[in-house]
Order: sequence, then structure tokens, then C-alpha cells
Amino acid sequence: MDTSAALTERFEAHRSHLRAVAYRILGSSSEAEDAVQETWIRLARSDTSGVTNLGGWLTTVVGRVALDMLRSRAARREEPFEAPRPEPVTDADVRPDPEHEAVLAESVGVALHVVLERLTPAERVAFVLHDLFAVPFDDVGAILERSSDAAKQLASRARRRVQAGTANPDGDLHRSRAVVRAFLAASRGGDLAALLELLAPDVVLRADPVTVRSGAAAEVLGADAVAGTFSGRAQAARLALVDGEPGAVWSVGGRPRVVFRFTITGDLVTGIEMIGDPGELGRLDLELLEDSPA
Repeated sequence: MDTSAALTERFEAHRSHLRAVAYRILGSSSEAEDAVQETWIRLARSDTSGVTNLGGWLTTVVGRVALDMLRSRAARREEPFEAPRPEPVTDADVRPDPEHEAVLAESVGVALHVVLERLTPAERVAFVLHDLFAVPFDDVGAILERSSDAAKQLASRARRRVQAGTANPDGDLHRSRAVVRAFLAASRGGDLAALLELLAPDVVLRADPVTVRSGAAAEVLGADAVAGTFSGRAQAARLALVDGEPGAVWSVGGRPRVVFRFTITGDLVTGIEMIGDPGELGRLDLELLEDSPA
């Protein structure tokens, strides 16, 4: 392990920034220190001779480490072990541009900490890295192993929840789940009237290229057209959480083949995204909520 004085000095110049990033993602001082230490270990074991922006490289690494820790925490179904009272984190090297200053100004409050704890790991990393530390979406997507557009959507969803002061409260989650469950039931039963009642007039259905190659339309606009697309179908789709949001999964032999991601406003479906790309499916956080329909 290369632990030369020069390398150590370069790393220490970024330590406070890395700790700020890790703390905002993890909400725990001790875990943040662990993430920073792991980042140092990875730096010492890596050849960074071709790295022109060491600060950016280190931020990417600490983001990946923190994401892995969040996912491990979620898998264990553990709560953060520190009381929800974040410490003010300052770093002269962190200078967000004006469009981020309003969000950053709120980042020292208990309210934001509580909200962040309720975001999915991917949402939390996307929001913290981009909105609080101005990391470009291309880099955020690389950390999350998703596209830049997908990272942007995650950050946007997280931002809406932060601005509302809540991260998908139980009432909203149950309501959205009920909407998706009703949608699937109406689809299976061919109940066109029920589908129309659940769809916003300007609802948009989009399919990724893999799903299009399987016969789906790339884009379907309007409640009538979307209802017609789903009426009498979705027989094997199962209610699920997709990155923490109510959605549906169609599986074959126990392997997800198509994921349906819903956008719900109030009690209406305003958007449906069909995802069939195996790489993208493997990066989604999926939790099935019901058995296959009879």
C-alpha cells in the first residue's frame, strides 16, 4: 500500500470535504469516518497517476462507499444508530454555485436529516451529491451505475420530497400503492372504465428500447390510448416497490423481465415507464409486495 507522505498530504487536503459528503449521505459521524477511511485505503491501493482531478475522483469513491453502506443498512433493516441531530458541517473547499445555496443553507437542520433518512439509497446519494455538492449527473450516474437521465430523475424526486419537508409519508405511500393495485386489478379484468378513472387525461406511457423490441410502443399519449393498451393485460404483473415507489414487476421463472414505474399525482397515474433492459433492471431496488395473481 502506497502511504507516502506526498499521497497522505494530498488526501488530507480533501478530508474535510469527503467527510462532509459522507456525513450528508449517511447521517452518522462514525459511519462517515469509516467511509473516509475506506476511501483512503482505495486511494492508497490505486494508480492515480492519470487522474487530473483528484478531488472529483475521491468524491466519486466516497460516494460509492457511502452508497454501499446505505444499501447494507437497508438490507439489514436497521435504523441509523445516532440520534437525528446532525452536526453543522463546514468546508472552505465546498463552494456550491448560487442555485444550490438555498438547499445547502437548509442542510444543517434536523428536518432535512429526518427527510434524507427516509429516501431510498439511490435517491439520497443522487440528491446529496448533485444538489448539495454540485457533482455532475454523469458522475452521479456512474456512482449509481445508472444513466445520467436516471440519476437526474432520482435527484428530482428526492428534491420534491425535501422541499415538501417529507419523504413519501406513510399516508402518501399507502395511497399510491392503492392506486397501483387498483390499476393492476382493472387491467387484469379488462375494466376500461375503471382504468380511465385512474389515469390523468394527459398520462404518458413510455417504453425503453428493449421493451419496444418486444412489441411495445415507444410512447403512448392520453388516458384513452393508455387504458386501451393495458385493458385485459398485466395478468402476471405483481405489485412491487421500485426504488421505494409503488410499481409493478412482470417476471419469468423468478427473474424480472419488465418493470412498470408509475408516476402518481394525487390519486391519478400521470406517467408509466416500462423498463426491460436487463442492465437497468439489475440496478433497480425491487421489493415484491404480493404473490402472482391467480
